[in-house]
Amino acid sequence: LDGTVRRFNGCLPLVDALSTDEIVVSQGCWHEAVTVGRHVVWPAESLREVVDNLRGLLPWPSPPPAPEIPDPAPPPDFADVRGQTFARHAVEVAAAGGHHLLLTGPPGSGKTMLARRLPGLLPLLCPEAALEVLRIHSAAGLATVATLRAVSPPFRAPHHGASAVALLGGGTASMRPGELSAAHRGVLFLDELGEFPPHVLDALRQPLEEGVVRVARARATVSYPARFLLVAATNPCPCGWLTVRRGNVYERNPEQRGSPCCRCTPAMLERYQRRLSGPLLDRFDLRVEVDCPDVRELVEGSPAESSAVVAERVRCVRTIAAERGLANNAVLEGTALKRWATLDGPAKQLVSWHLKRGSLTARGLDRIRRVARTIADLSGAADDPLLGEESVSLAIELRRPPSFEVMA
Repeated sequence: LDGTVRRFNGCLPLVDALSTDEIVVSQGCWHEAVTVGRHVVWPAESLREVVDNLRGLLPWPSPPPAPEIPDPAPPPDFADVRGQTFARHAVEVAAAGGHHLLLTGPPGSGKTMLARRLPGLLPLLCPEAALEVLRIHSAAGLATVATLRAVSPPFRAPHHGASAVALLGGGTASMRPGELSAAHRGVLFLDELGEFPPHVLDALRQPLEEGVVRVARARATVSYPARFLLVAATNPCPCGWLTVRRGNVYERNPEQRGSPCCRCTPAMLERYQRRLSGPLLDRFDLRVEVDCPDVRELVEGSPAESSAVVAERVRCVRTIAAERGLANNAVLEGTALKRWATLDGPAKQLVSWHLKRGSLTARGLDRIRRVARTIADLSGAADDPLLGEESVSLAIELRRPPSFEVMA
């Protein structure tokens, strides 16, 4: 109780909510407060200093100097990925349409490498979106002088030991956003998805559908925005070599006959597979199996397309979606889905066959149409509202059940 004016989390959204012309904040909050850009912000170190300045006894102190911020390191480039043509295309479709992506494969196949290069394909945030992200990060205590200048989509990668409160948000004495909200308008990467507790993963289902996290406590009920692109990577079994044991890699890469084989017992496989519920897996628009890379492509292969080339195609598809009044194709629904994702005759027959077999749900059908719309936009058919059999067939192929479901 010495009258010190201290720094606190959430300064930026509070300042943004005020309509007054002048605001007094602590020295530690000054950089956050001026980010809004609508106020005259005065820094103060103590209440005595505020009173003396308001009475005209002292001049307002100078703002704190901004620390030197080194130039950010360039994001990892897509050209570093050798081979993996199908998985690379899946990452491009996910970035272009905002579709949730699940990568499954043995250790060292490149799942994490692909996922960490996806944020570099996304377009930069507009000023309004960047300020929205900063408000969330400020409330979560994640805002720094460096992040206040960031215009890139956020990328969050929580550890698989994170609790439900850490992901969703909440708390006891004070409520704060979680990792899902910190990834708003960006990418949430869940590596080793099968190691997350099942109840934590199932808590993602409602935010994935609605784009909002609702936290109810005895003292208050809070809604946090959580419209993010979910990218997850998982091994097919605890040891990671289930697909090798089943011959999947042997058939495609005969040279890798010396690869490790699965050592998991049936009980271990069943317990591991129960961690990922069917309703959660159904919310992934893209479910891609990443095989071990071909030896020749890995050692002698030439670099593939760079992130800049792929990002330009992604930007064009996002621009097309904006012209339709959408953030991306993943949010197509209702009349917009009927208008821009209508199936032609052969495509209807194809999805009808999958629906009758039970390999496609009603929710999955809508997701197939959204992914097919993105595929058509990438191929240059944005002006045609009809989706042909080729785009729909590729969308279904990109949504194949994970190998541990098929082979268990």
